[in-house]
Amino acid sequence: MRVQGCDCSIVIKTDYREFDVPYSEETIREAVTLLLEEASIEGDGLHRAIQKRGGATGCVVTPLTIGTVDHLLYLAMGSAGTMEFVTGTRNIYKYCIEMLPMEDTGGFDLIQDRNGERIVYEACRVKDFELRINREEALKLKLDVCGNRPPTIYPYTDYFQRESGELFNGDNVKYKINGKEYPNIYGLTIGVKKENGTKTEVWIKRILENENDLPDYINEIEITAQLVRDKFENKYNGIFRITIKKLVLQSDETNINSSDTVIGPLRYYVLDTILAEVFTSGDGGIP
Repeated sequence: MRVQGCDCSIVIKTDYREFDVPYSEETIREAVTLLLEEASIEGDGLHRAIQKRGGATGCVVTPLTIGTVDHLLYLAMGSAGTMEFVTGTRNIYKYCIEMLPMEDTGGFDLIQDRNGERIVYEACRVKDFELRINREEALKLKLDVCGNRPPTIYPYTDYFQRESGELFNGDNVKYKINGKEYPNIYGLTIGVKKENGTKTEVWIKRILENENDLPDYINEIEITAQLVRDKFENKYNGIFRITIKKLVLQSDETNINSSDTVIGPLRYYVLDTILAEVFTSGDGGIP
């Protein structure tokens, strides 16, 4: 297995849009399996195998920008509702993106460009994903992809424009739990597996404070990320919000044997839904 690094370009191509993601790392490769043949009773006793080529496997890790957050969350989660015009704005629309199992989500192509060699993995899907939020870091989305078609050479010489919009940062994220804002939350990871239904877990890292400790059962957590530049309309363009309902604590993995500020992780299991609200300009939207 070759682990592919940052010397490579990844283009995501759907029926409606194609964009070169500003990824930080990727391990997309061809899936190879072996068809094993049982050893014969009479003979040398060796198991033999035939190599079977597969489709795509691996992952793409990319920071979220104002230009990619809508489509990347759509690919990860699976379903986008009808856009709604936001009153009081000139050209801003809100999209609600809901979670669906892998088999219900749309496919897309991945074009991998390494040193001029272009390979396309067709009909890929997102089987798992992680949204990683940490202070002093860009928000990152990890897409674990799969596909059944073997890769082929991409025959065209198109130039794909790299998405280079402003990055969302973990320092500009607010967390509300059951309607109360928690400033002591240091970071959060949403992990979703989407095979045979969906399984969602949330890891919350919080600075240990007795007056702001998190409850064992969370009815609703609201995560709001925003950009702070003046060029974005206040509270709309340059913002996305994720709402998760009904979380139950699985484990508290806090280690208090430290003389510094304690940042303790809590692990929750999600019993209900996850929904993302993304605001975009009207000149481009989610299909």
